[in-house]
Amino acid sequence: MRMRPLGRTGIQVSPYCLGTMMFGRVGNPDHDDCVRIVHRALDAGINVIDTADVYAYSESEEIVGKALKGRRDDVVLATKVNGPMGDDPNRAGNSRRWIVTEVEHSLRRLRTDHIDLYQIHHPDPRTDIEETLSALTDLLRSGKVRAIGTSNFPASDLVEAQRVAERRALARFRTEQPPYSLVNRGVEREVLPVCERYGMGALVWSPLGMGLLTGRYRKGRGVPDRRMAWVPRHMTDERTLDAVERFALLAEEIGIPLTHLAMAFAVAHPGVSSAIIGPRTMGQLDDLLAGAGTVLGDDVLDRIDEIAPPGSDIGPLDVSYDPPAITRAALRRRPADERAAA
Repeated sequence: MRMRPLGRTGIQVSPYCLGTMMFGRVGNPDHDDCVRIVHRALDAGINVIDTADVYAYSESEEIVGKALKGRRDDVVLATKVNGPMGDDPNRAGNSRRWIVTEVEHSLRRLRTDHIDLYQIHHPDPRTDIEETLSALTDLLRSGKVRAIGTSNFPASDLVEAQRVAERRALARFRTEQPPYSLVNRGVEREVLPVCERYGMGALVWSPLGMGLLTGRYRKGRGVPDRRMAWVPRHMTDERTLDAVERFALLAEEIGIPLTHLAMAFAVAHPGVSSAIIGPRTMGQLDDLLAGAGTVLGDDVLDRIDEIAPPGSDIGPLDVSYDPPAITRAALRRRPADERAAA
């Protein structure tokens, strides 16, 4: 695979990144099969692997650690911290206390002495961003972490973090991991431009639209209970399903699988360093690898723009991050006795 710069870190990454959320009890419980998938991806030229402490409740990290035995130096290894790892409320979030504790757990599970890219999985409005950056800066200085990044951060949070880092002489976030696909293009409006402005690499997740762009889930067909339990609005939104049908027709017209259309679109954006694929089986990986050489001409990209307008999300993505101003009604409403204009 052709390598691309990961922002201005100096690190070179493959346009496809192997995501491992489906490794373990929530997807593929066969550790040996998951190890073979990792090896197949590496042999095909993929050099970046992304996981997280919360994936299969740490089982994914353990599988990746097994798979990288003897091959660790050839891999850009990325993992994440933030999600709850137990009932204790302090075993989650972006506090210094949790970050410096959990990085040790991830290092042990991954069987390594350093993490190439350590990412904050979600914003944590309860924690001062300076507290988070200070802890991550210390990890960088210790050599346990080589670069730091974010995931699911709004553009405003990215800008604030860059300014705080500059003002306090702390390490800067070097990457962002946002959702991006044919049906979810909202990050084109601000997040990807902000990444380009600050020299941040972007590793985009769910380029197959949480499975809708695999061709398996079409309008009028049933959706597996597991998908409905996780992203019910996304899987049943009529506008999104209508767009998927149009994309399927476009892919058929130009003679490529829908998956190849979706992946080629995701890596065509100049702000995207790598698109994260999350195969559960070897067959799924082989299908995606087969389309790695697909190039979409401007005419096809123009037709995609007609179906899914640039900078817009066609429908809801249940697992995307919503800031408190959206999730908490009280932050959008004055007290009732103060609402009148006169």
